[in-house]
Amino acid sequence: MRPPVEKNDDLVVIIESLTNEGQGVARVEGFAVFVVGALAGEEVKAHVIKVQPTYAIAKAVEIIKPSPDRVRPACPVFSQCGGCTLWHLSYPAQLRQKQQFVLDALTRLGGFTSVPMQPIVGMEDPTRYRNKGSFPFSVLGNAAVFGFYAERSHRLVPFSDCLIQDERIVDAARRVAAWANTCGVPVYDETTGEGQLRHVVARTTAEGELMVTVVTKGQLKKKDDLLSFLENCDSVWHNENPKLTNVVFGEKFTLLAGRSALTETIGGKRFSVSPQSFLQVNRVQTQVLYDTAREFLAAKDNETVVDGYCGVGTISLFIAEDCKRVIGIEQVAPAIEDAKANATANGVKNAEFICGNVEDVLPRLFSREGGVDAIVLDPPRKGCEEAALEAIAKSTAKRVVYVSCNPATLARDCKYLAAHGFTLSAVRPVDMFPQTCHVESVVLMEREIT
Repeated sequence: MRPPVEKNDDLVVIIESLTNEGQGVARVEGFAVFVVGALAGEEVKAHVIKVQPTYAIAKAVEIIKPSPDRVRPACPVFSQCGGCTLWHLSYPAQLRQKQQFVLDALTRLGGFTSVPMQPIVGMEDPTRYRNKGSFPFSVLGNAAVFGFYAERSHRLVPFSDCLIQDERIVDAARRVAAWANTCGVPVYDETTGEGQLRHVVARTTAEGELMVTVVTKGQLKKKDDLLSFLENCDSVWHNENPKLTNVVFGEKFTLLAGRSALTETIGGKRFSVSPQSFLQVNRVQTQVLYDTAREFLAAKDNETVVDGYCGVGTISLFIAEDCKRVIGIEQVAPAIEDAKANATANGVKNAEFICGNVEDVLPRLFSREGGVDAIVLDPPRKGCEEAALEAIAKSTAKRVVYVSCNPATLARDCKYLAAHGFTLSAVRPVDMFPQTCHVESVVLMEREIT
């Protein structure tokens, strides 16, 4: 059947809802039209830019009847930059929408008819929350500039500030750009492979420390000049990435100045941070997230807990003081070494860490250890492999706490566990990324084992 709209059509539509990517959803003769820049409840004029057999994509060109939740975006490049999607929606409405994303996923995809949803936890100040930023470079005129790519493209949108980043991070990017422009450092062109300066990655800590990593195609030139522009930084690194790739870092890191690692504090625990370390980028909400996981887990001092996808051991160290023993599993070997070092630095003696895929380690672990009491899962966006869920279903665990960054895979995995005897007991979303559509959730599933 031929779609009822064509490319370059101008439509007047009513927006029914928002997708989890922030696009408005309208229907023309039952045919879905996703409208960029529109909000739920609005009447808009939209210009169709793409038509597929089952849907079309359009861009709002006029807001005829605005939503009462629409606000003027504080970010001047919001409509161009691909970094954020919800600056035009008031923050209270963002929170309601994100909670709805989680609820819709659990009901529609998970099949749960009753969801024990708790109120989403938002931020008092939903700006300047990111403690890590990675900015590619490009050329504007004859000047080196940094920014973010436009959505679904590699066209750089330059800016001088980013309102979700710590100000010190953006200032570091400005200083690297000034170094390149003053010293004539050529910017890397990913289409030709020519040039040198590729990215700057900066990270701050709660103690006010700043780490900057400058990524170039080849050997770093003008090093002393760079260090003069980055004076007063606590750690300065160079990364060499000669490959024709979109991946930010190459394999070779060189410490240029300062300390090799910084220290981040979360919930009274101290974590070593190097250029490649993975830690959540919103330290305020990270503590909320981990406190929620700890609250839902409610571990007892005679229990053994498994922490799947443990990373550098953040959740493991949070819950270690509540239980007899915690066993962390992570496939990234350097992260496991960081987890062990973090446990030692924090005086935690009842945590151990195993390197391997969760789906491979869990069956062997359960066979070796016998009984475990509870499991924490914090997987990547793709969720858990079915083999991991199968092992959990066959285990002696009575509680599973699932920390998720993707409502769809959360719903899928909870559906599997529910089909194998677990009950959905609590759901609490946490807004880790204001001004975007991303939402974290913590879920508790329980079962009786006789």
